[in-house]
Amino acid sequence: MAVKHPRMIRDYWPRYGARAAGLVFLFQVIAALLICCVFMAFEFYAITVPLWVNGIIFFGIILITNLILFRILLSPLKEITNALVHVSGEPTSVTPPNPNVRRFERDGLKPLLELIYSLAAAPGEKANPELAQLTADLTEALNNSNAGFVVLNHAHQVIFANAKAPTHIDTENKTVLDLLFEDDHDLYAWLKECEESAVHAERTWQRVANKAVGEEGRKLYDMTASYHKGSIAEVVITLLDRTGLYLPEDEDLDFIAFAAHELRGPITVIRGYLDVLSDELDGKLENDQIELMKRLVVSANRLGSYVNNILNASRYDRRHLKMHLRESRVGDIYSSIEDDMNLRAASQNRILSVTFPDDLPTIAADRASVSEVFSNLIDNAIKYSNEGGIVTITARVDGDFVTISVTDHGIGMPGSVVSNLFHKFYRSHRSRETVAGTGIGLYICKAIVESHGGHISVRSTEGEGSTFEFSLPIYTTVADKLQANNNSNEGLIEHDETGWIKNHAMYRG
Repeated sequence: MAVKHPRMIRDYWPRYGARAAGLVFLFQVIAALLICCVFMAFEFYAITVPLWVNGIIFFGIILITNLILFRILLSPLKEITNALVHVSGEPTSVTPPNPNVRRFERDGLKPLLELIYSLAAAPGEKANPELAQLTADLTEALNNSNAGFVVLNHAHQVIFANAKAPTHIDTENKTVLDLLFEDDHDLYAWLKECEESAVHAERTWQRVANKAVGEEGRKLYDMTASYHKGSIAEVVITLLDRTGLYLPEDEDLDFIAFAAHELRGPITVIRGYLDVLSDELDGKLENDQIELMKRLVVSANRLGSYVNNILNASRYDRRHLKMHLRESRVGDIYSSIEDDMNLRAASQNRILSVTFPDDLPTIAADRASVSEVFSNLIDNAIKYSNEGGIVTITARVDGDFVTISVTDHGIGMPGSVVSNLFHKFYRSHRSRETVAGTGIGLYICKAIVESHGGHISVRSTEGEGSTFEFSLPIYTTVADKLQANNNSNEGLIEHDETGWIKNHAMYRG
């Protein structure tokens, strides 16, 4: 059997020259044959064609065949140019040529492409040993640093990561960042915004984890990304390991969740006894005693809500907030907590105004979870509104979603507070001093709404009040996905690339 010798780079030009000459001859023959065929067809059908028409036909056939020939002959130059653009690091959306494609093996272009890639991947030390040594020293210094450093190119691919950077190699042998962001506005959403509107930009994230809560080897980072449009190292990321600072808070949440779970039983018993006492003492109590019973019921219900919030926060941190969604009416969900909401409002001298249109379409919802969103938002509106104030609850159709609004006309919030509202444990300095709470109610509202495939937002003006809105999908728009997933919400959860939209005193999750 004959031995197949590898193609040499020096062999490419003779092969290409011979192939080019053959193609030129072939295409001229094809053009001549096409012209003859056209003229024979005219004679066959006894068609008399003016001389200028013959000229146009002749020119058209020659032009088309030569354009095709031109494209074929310049194809190798195009592929070599694309390969050089790729290794130079210049911004481009063109996929670099793969030297292992069969046609490159067949026409001899493969060794040229491999040489370009190999020279780019391993710069010759003989040509510049000082540069090679400097590169090795710099890499060693970065690997010895306690901070993580990652460099991305224009295609957002990792081209460098030191030893402390949270990365792994995927199945395609590519280096991938291991980072979990608490909100939708992650690194890549920010980079997309930068590409559209910035030349130089910088962004900082706090408490960025490499793994979910409970997973072994979890670390928490403060992260800064610097963007320089058009640079070979277009994005430089610095990660400072803050696990020692932030991890105790996660451990505290574990302890709080355990304590909350143990408290749930006694709270349920207390609420049950209060219900029994209310029924048995109906008509036997004085007005001040009735008011006292109402306040006890409100306090017990609020305590139950705090416990539920803590337990849900713990589950959400572990990415276990899975739900089964059913066709439901907004009015029916609210009815399940209406009495409790009215009692809370009356106990603090507030008025609830609830209006849901009769023709409002049904939504896909986990009723217990959505009622918790209602409860948290209305409870906040009651707490932060003024004495005798009105809290308005409405709903409307918004595309494929139903959007529910909760509006108060109370103290409102400045923009610096609004942008942090949905973060876990966040409470402004003013609210910590004047209003009781855990700081995780809105965090859970965001988790529940996003687990339905919806969004939550807030608009607020200091001294005038706030409006919280959350959207839930109309049932008919997601019925097929729910049926395909046994009514699970897994088919609805998609990361929205729009992320944060900060506009003075507005936040959208």
